[in-house]
Amino acid sequence: MLFSGLVTLAVIIMPSVPPAKPDLPLPKYVDSLWCIYVVSVVAAWNAEFLTYPLDLIKTRLQIQGELNKNGGKVPYRGMMATALGITREEGVHRLWQGVHAAFARHMVYSGTRIMTYKALKEKVFKQSSTDEYFPLWKSALCGVSAGALAQYIASPADLVKVQLQMEGRRRLMGFPPRVNGIFDAFNKVWMTGGVRGLWKGSVPNVQRAALVNLGDLTTYDFAKRFILRHTTLPDNHLVHVMASCCAGFVAASMGTPADVIKTRVMNQPLDDRGRGLLYSSSIDCLKKTVHTEGLEALYKGFVPIWMRMAPWSLSFWLTYEEVLRLMGAKSW
Repeated sequence: MLFSGLVTLAVIIMPSVPPAKPDLPLPKYVDSLWCIYVVSVVAAWNAEFLTYPLDLIKTRLQIQGELNKNGGKVPYRGMMATALGITREEGVHRLWQGVHAAFARHMVYSGTRIMTYKALKEKVFKQSSTDEYFPLWKSALCGVSAGALAQYIASPADLVKVQLQMEGRRRLMGFPPRVNGIFDAFNKVWMTGGVRGLWKGSVPNVQRAALVNLGDLTTYDFAKRFILRHTTLPDNHLVHVMASCCAGFVAASMGTPADVIKTRVMNQPLDDRGRGLLYSSSIDCLKKTVHTEGLEALYKGFVPIWMRMAPWSLSFWLTYEEVLRLMGAKSW
């Protein structure tokens, strides 16, 4: 945690100056898609570790209020009470419970979304890195497509992450543990639901990712180009901070309802045939949630989602842009 925090702090305070021109031409791989993939994963791991406790708290909040299979409700707690409760009842280290599954997810998700977005921009829409303007509708199409594809591929890892995040609370409530680690979780999902079970909740998951990346990738790209085009600011950390703040807020606003549905569908108990005991589909979950708790339930966990997405987006984009700058590669 300390190392990850120092990395981000160093990126923020480091003078934003262009890299020194090397005596030899840079290797061709620095601007390749696979290199972008690796840089994206590294940036995502840094951002994920720094903000993971807020993701855990958000997941716990979203489960509150839903009916369990015995007809009772999971008791309500606020954001701070949930954080303090986890720390007091389960231990501080439990705030990072399931983080290894999140890292596994980002090995697929983050690299795929960035690589797909850039490939669509440059290969499909013929966008040059020197062009200052990229139409918003084209950017939106790239963001939605990249997010949906990346999340669909990474959905099994997300499913395991959600289940691991809920284990501490289940054990405190007296329930036997469902899973004992990431590999046990994958194995049990496979045994109970097969390949189809690994993609349980993938529909709301993909919908959420499409909306989040419409907010994150599209907003960051558009905001950064807008700032550079309408101000005299150079392409530096200040511009990256401003653009990432916009991206985090828009992503949280657009993705929270789908995130609530995704969490509830993924966390529900299953029968012996691998079917959900609480919800038959994401649409069924949406109807029951609104009917039982009202429309405001779709924004449960918005504050920690936004509080997480803002620093996550900031950490990710600053790390991403700085690593590219140090390599001498093209900026975003």
